[in-house]
Amino acid sequence: MSQGYFITGTDTEIGKTHSAVELIRQYREQGQTVLAMKPVASGCEILPDGSWWNDDVARLTAATGQTDLELMNPYRFLPPVSPHIAAREAGVEIELPRIVDHYRRLREQADIVLVEGAGGWLAPLSDSLFMSDMAQALALPVILVVGMRLGCINHALLTAKAVRDSGLELAGWVANCAQPPQAAYAENLATLKRHIPAPLLLEIPYRPAD
Repeated sequence: MSQGYFITGTDTEIGKTHSAVELIRQYREQGQTVLAMKPVASGCEILPDGSWWNDDVARLTAATGQTDLELMNPYRFLPPVSPHIAAREAGVEIELPRIVDHYRRLREQADIVLVEGAGGWLAPLSDSLFMSDMAQALALPVILVVGMRLGCINHALLTAKAVRDSGLELAGWVANCAQPPQAAYAENLATLKRHIPAPLLLEIPYRPAD
């Protein structure tokens, strides 16, 4: 029976994609076949050959070897803004049934499918839909990526509560140092481990850009 997980984060730019790539690597080392899905991607570029490029999508496909970008990324937009604004400017309505259909097709091809959201748990997809609605439509356990920086405890506990209040399982969380280690890092990590009602799946150290 294949398994899927929905990856959300405490904010944008806190390392959801990096964490997903690390999870993909971990699952593949365990002998699992893994595919990824990025249902909505903002901040794309059009390359000289006319193809669309997005950094998150590129990193996920590099990790999994996927080639069907339409299947793994059904909605893509040029401006690097919130999905609901990008979709409105493009005259596109983000439809959850389409996303669910793409996910089910991917699930037939792998042991595990990781679905990466955009922004945080309540990032809007339209005037009436939020990222949380996508996770509920997919009915997937949730993995929460916590960007380990000042304020992360509040953001993490609020998001963990919102996930559980939605009726979805909080399957685990990732502590990602997307910036140089915060003051009292160990103490903050210990506090999160005490209060997030799910296991710590990965602790990812800070890696300066080359």
